[in-house]
Amino acid sequence: MHKNIAKRRLFYQVRGKAQRISRRISLAMIGNGIKSRIGSRMLKNYSTGVFFDEMFAADGEARPGYGPLRTQIESMTDTELLHRRDEAEHALISMGITFSVYGDARAEERIIPFDIIPRVITPGDWAPLEKGLQQRARALNEFLKDVYGPARILKEKIVDPEVVYSSPNYLKQMVGFAPPRDIWIHVSGTDLIRDSEGTFRVLEDNLRCPSGVSYVLENREVMKRTFPELFRSHRIRSIYDYPIRLRGTMEYLSDAPAPSCVVLTPGIYNSAYYEHSFLAQKMGLPLVGGTDLVVHDDRVYMRTTRGLQPVDVIYRRIDDAFLDPEAFLPDSVLGVPGLFEAYRKGNVALLNAPGTGVADDKVIYTFVPDMIRFYLDEEPIIPNVDTYLCSRPSDLKYVLENMEELVVKEANGAGGYGMLIGPSASKKQVQEFREKVRHAPRDFIAQPVMSLSRVPTVTDDGIEGRHVDLRPFILFSDDIYVMPGGLTRVALPRDSLVVNSSQGGGTKDTWVMGS
Repeated sequence: MHKNIAKRRLFYQVRGKAQRISRRISLAMIGNGIKSRIGSRMLKNYSTGVFFDEMFAADGEARPGYGPLRTQIESMTDTELLHRRDEAEHALISMGITFSVYGDARAEERIIPFDIIPRVITPGDWAPLEKGLQQRARALNEFLKDVYGPARILKEKIVDPEVVYSSPNYLKQMVGFAPPRDIWIHVSGTDLIRDSEGTFRVLEDNLRCPSGVSYVLENREVMKRTFPELFRSHRIRSIYDYPIRLRGTMEYLSDAPAPSCVVLTPGIYNSAYYEHSFLAQKMGLPLVGGTDLVVHDDRVYMRTTRGLQPVDVIYRRIDDAFLDPEAFLPDSVLGVPGLFEAYRKGNVALLNAPGTGVADDKVIYTFVPDMIRFYLDEEPIIPNVDTYLCSRPSDLKYVLENMEELVVKEANGAGGYGMLIGPSASKKQVQEFREKVRHAPRDFIAQPVMSLSRVPTVTDDGIEGRHVDLRPFILFSDDIYVMPGGLTRVALPRDSLVVNSSQGGGTKDTWVMGS
């Protein structure tokens, strides 16, 4: 009850703020006598700067796929465009699309900012991305089979064994275990960036409980309401079959004729709880917490009003450490006692398999191109970002001497935290980070500051370029499915390179065009 009241209060506060901003913008425009079209004021004054702009080439011409979008924007007045932006914000609020920020005392939940100018990806750009992501998923799955099995890649010193065994996400309990269908990574989200030359590169892999797909689906719904005419004039590939495919991925792991599947959430205070409930609803599956499940005789059951019902497959959105207090953290109140033993005995399937986190350690990330060559005998289709391993003496020396020019990240950090952007950091921050790296070099990597590509974005000051990344979602079952598009995250503050929603970032709809 109290949570619902707080949510409604937040809704009216945010809606009121959006309305006040809209009124201020409209009054300011009238006061300044701005009656020109968008094309003559915003887009014609738009500057690509020194960055790779995904909508405009350096000569100002629209890139392939963006022509109809440019025409549509130029046909609208400033007032109309801003009105549609406000409509999109109100639609998101009414849907209850929120996320939480841990440790933020100001508000329990926030609305993720959404920009109404979509990102467009042509078939020619998407085809190699799709193949490259499938290639990467296969190699990473082979790596997990190997490091928890014969460890060939470690014995041949392609990957340093110490790097693997020192990872906090390496689970000794999984050694010698083969998950159902020999698949470890059922759901993954790989973060991509586009550099100053327009080349897509992998920034990092997310293989534990990647989040954000609910925003992808809801953003598309909002865009169809906001710009119905664009969907009539564009051939945009659909993303709406993702929940069906996700449920199919779950059912593929069980031999039962009609597998009983559930979504396991840590609860309402988790930052991605909205997504957990959204996906459960879209798949037509129960959303359960740890107390809703019980293990008897190494079988998992769900408590219902009709008594205990057997469970065959669990899409778990709980980290390994909290999954089972009998196997991992004994004081965890989120997991299910006995769940890991039931899993080990083959009586229940888990998405993703415990222990997958060792493969999305940012130190392990640097070896993925070698994994592709080792396991698949192929060259990587999508390159990594150049990376320095602070655990290597030569790399450590370079990083310590050039930290002011680098991005330094914690090997297992997330959400834009535990990261230093050298050029924008103070001398004190650089020195503090330098001491952290010296003290625990295995826990850090460094990369050059990448000039992330930009996409035009509606701001209170007009249409300006903002840096973006892309997180496509990949499902691994009898084949590997890559959602056509994914979550485009936008660094909304001017000149910011941090796209995470917890750091002020927003999102865009991503259109992969049909051939």
